[in-house]
Amino acid sequence: MSESTILVERAEKVGIIRLNRPKALNALSATLIEELLKALKAFDQDAGIAAIILTGTERVFCAGADIKEQKELSFVRAYNTDYLKNLNDGLFAVHKPVIGVVNGYALGGGCELAMMCDILYAGENAVFGQPEIKLGTIPGAGGTQRLIRAIGKSKAMHMILTGETINAAEAEASGLVAKILPVDKVLGAAIETAQKIASFSAPVVAMAKEAVNEAEELGLKSGLHFESRLYHSCFGLTDHAEGFGAFLAKRDPQWVNE
Repeated sequence: MSESTILVERAEKVGIIRLNRPKALNALSATLIEELLKALKAFDQDAGIAAIILTGTERVFCAGADIKEQKELSFVRAYNTDYLKNLNDGLFAVHKPVIGVVNGYALGGGCELAMMCDILYAGENAVFGQPEIKLGTIPGAGGTQRLIRAIGKSKAMHMILTGETINAAEAEASGLVAKILPVDKVLGAAIETAQKIASFSAPVVAMAKEAVNEAEELGLKSGLHFESRLYHSCFGLTDHAEGFGAFLAKRDPQWVNE
């Protein structure tokens, strides 16, 4: 049997997915994408998991799409199979928070995969880039759309049109990543954050994630309306009553996730 292209493990209430194609620098093959989406779906449906971490190795997160596979694609085949679209759709469908942990290179499809995560932590050796221009193509898994939202038009355009990379410090300063930590500390910090998120009401966490994601899609007026409707719906949750009651009683809340 061939070795799995991902490795899956669990911490308390946290599912951890590691990309596992070390010889190919974790390049996004069709098999890896399929196994990744299955693992994400399984954790999303697992009542014992409240948050998910996606990472690679300490050397590389993901060096991009598999060039050997891409070279065999024609326009018609890429178009008819919606090449890479399933990756975008699969990550978007995950209700639970996904924290990306990036060490080393996150290039091309790897940078795009990182940006699909809800929160990004970076090791001090992280490098981000969209070098597709050097191969005679453009980003195809959200790079032209998400990067501009993350770091602004001018910096995004510069990265995409020159193929130049940015380091972890530049990524944090630009707002692409939430935190930078030493390489040997970043995964542990992400697990702690995931477990902190897991300590809150699961439906409220899901609502908050959905509201923030919709902010990228909607105008301000529509976004505010969407937020208010989700906020109003919180009043129907058992956890809402528990949270307010616990606050007034000066005790820790006991969430039932309903």
